[in-house]
Amino acid sequence: MERNSKIFVAGHRGMVGSAIVRRLAEEGYANVLVKSRSELDLTDQSQVGLFFEKEYPEYVFDAAAKVGGILANSKYPAQFLFENMQIQANIIHSAHRCGVKKLLFLGSSCIYPRDCPQPMKEEYLLTGALESTNEAYAVAKISGIKMCQFYHEQYGDDFLSVMPTNLYGFNDNFDLESSHVLPALVRKFHEAKRKWDKCPAKERDGLAVEIWGTGSPMREFLYVDDLADACVFIMNRINPDALYGQGITHLNVGTGKDVSIARLAEIVREIVGFEGKIKYDSTKPDGTPRKLLDVARLSEFGWRYKTSLEDGIDATYKWFRENIGRTGVRV
Repeated sequence: MERNSKIFVAGHRGMVGSAIVRRLAEEGYANVLVKSRSELDLTDQSQVGLFFEKEYPEYVFDAAAKVGGILANSKYPAQFLFENMQIQANIIHSAHRCGVKKLLFLGSSCIYPRDCPQPMKEEYLLTGALESTNEAYAVAKISGIKMCQFYHEQYGDDFLSVMPTNLYGFNDNFDLESSHVLPALVRKFHEAKRKWDKCPAKERDGLAVEIWGTGSPMREFLYVDDLADACVFIMNRINPDALYGQGITHLNVGTGKDVSIARLAEIVREIVGFEGKIKYDSTKPDGTPRKLLDVARLSEFGWRYKTSLEDGIDATYKWFRENIGRTGVRV
């Protein structure tokens, strides 16, 4: 990408899209194109087609998606499948029609089988059954990966995909019904600390943060600004042929390190400063037992994450407190 290249970031108000916009600005890209949902409905094929025909972006980061945690995925599977397939199909096909030089599609590590060997290599895609609690979202993202692959095979389009691990950071979703585990923990411990601070000492024994599941599942977490750095790196330095030529369809992006949900909860509790108890509700689902990406290929290309889990959570919690009015948490 040149500094004056026209770059479209789809989903710029989300956590990932906003981080990519920040990263592009930091590196001096001055012609970044963004559209709000009211300006451009990405689920509308006609609107997306007309937008591409009018603007003719040269590069596209597709970070637009309907996302959520176990509860939201289990409650609205049809909506997750339908909306995500509409968004990515509209963007990828319009990018093809208008001759976009390069497109980067962002998926999710939930594309891998539930009982996938660990760490998960790119070639493990479609080798087993998916985790049932997010199957609809995973099927949609797999379709997006395959679209990029097949548009490259049939038309020669420079479209490729990246699979980030679990993300967190600025502009995350802290809604307890639809959020992922880390932002949910940040909010739960923050609210519990406020109650703790207001509660008489003799009444504090009953205060606890309840967490779904047993706390045993292992998860990998990547600070979203590190992902944005990886996306710009990949867009500038990696040719799709380098992936497809190896027989793989995408690149994993992560830290290569995981942590139990129980340990994650302890880290968040320490950063927030909550002194109460943690209770685990084992009647609720744990989800996939372990999700750790093999990031060897991206490391070989020369990229590695920079932000430790503790530093990233600390920065995220500071952002959360400074922007608390936007997160739905009552002051």
